[in-house]
Amino acid sequence: MSYEKELKAAKKAASLAAQLCQKVQKALLQSDVHSKSDKSPVTVADYGSQALVSFVLGKELPTASFSMVAEEDSADLRKDGGQDTLERITKLINDTLSSDGSYDLSPLSGEDVLTAIDSGKSEGGPNGRHWVLDPIDGTKGFLRGDQYAIALALLDEGKVVLGVLACPNLPLQPIGNTEKHSLQNQAGCLFFAEVGGGTHMQSLDGSLSTKVHVSSTVNPAEASFFESYEAAHSLHDLSSSIATLGVQAPPVRIDSQAKYGALSRGDGAIYLRFPHKGYREKIWDHAAGCIVVTEAGGVVTDAGGNPLDFSKGRFLDLDTGIIVTNQKLMPLLLKAVQDALSESSQATPSL
Repeated sequence: MSYEKELKAAKKAASLAAQLCQKVQKALLQSDVHSKSDKSPVTVADYGSQALVSFVLGKELPTASFSMVAEEDSADLRKDGGQDTLERITKLINDTLSSDGSYDLSPLSGEDVLTAIDSGKSEGGPNGRHWVLDPIDGTKGFLRGDQYAIALALLDEGKVVLGVLACPNLPLQPIGNTEKHSLQNQAGCLFFAEVGGGTHMQSLDGSLSTKVHVSSTVNPAEASFFESYEAAHSLHDLSSSIATLGVQAPPVRIDSQAKYGALSRGDGAIYLRFPHKGYREKIWDHAAGCIVVTEAGGVVTDAGGNPLDFSKGRFLDLDTGIIVTNQKLMPLLLKAVQDALSESSQATPSL
């Protein structure tokens, strides 16, 4: 089955959401008064991105059974004190839609925006079609002026069938270990994949797309690997012990599913994510990235070697962590991970 129409709509929605987020981040970085603990800019962009994606998908693919699993809901915006934030979000969305010019419509109201945000309350599951959205993946990266992604995927009967990653700050050229991942002139990538159709990348301004493929590295000594920027998202000690495979390059730490995009085009060969015990992975943190990598020839499993199962609702039910690499390196990496986990559990005294 072809998902060409759905993929086109998803690319449009993610690209417009990226424009909105770029506008907010630019204003944030130019402001001298914001503190790193001030979450209001990312709140505005997060809600705005989700509402805009929901609105665009509804316009492009009118259906009575629209379902979306997404991170945000409108509860806080409906509380006393939420009105100013809602007005800022509504203006941003209307400005973005107006400058795009694709839709001939009167400006959206605050209530329209709240309704659009709340279309993301679905629980997902194994039946039917569900969009899966992280409106800003990598909020801390966003606040730092660094990497973040708008991550949108489609589930059909529990399987991810397409994915789009809009990465406004990811350079179009491959990123190296020594390169600082900051705003650059030639930045802004859109990765997109459809089941059976491979993975493509184009610039966010709409250049011709190119097909991408994961690294073909078979020698661990030549492989570089990505980690989450935030320590809470990855046990860096475990990753260090896995580097005993012979990986010589230092890890490249990047926020968000931009890592999946970079890996899909061969910038690195390995991505490891091992959150602290008790952390439950949400499907929107991996659905789009997973298909972008697998359609580029890569493999994504949990620490037990099982493929990720997106059919269980809003959370992933998986073994310990997530491993992403190419098909040649996966057996070596899986064994190294399992050995490291075994050593780690033996070294931890029981309470």
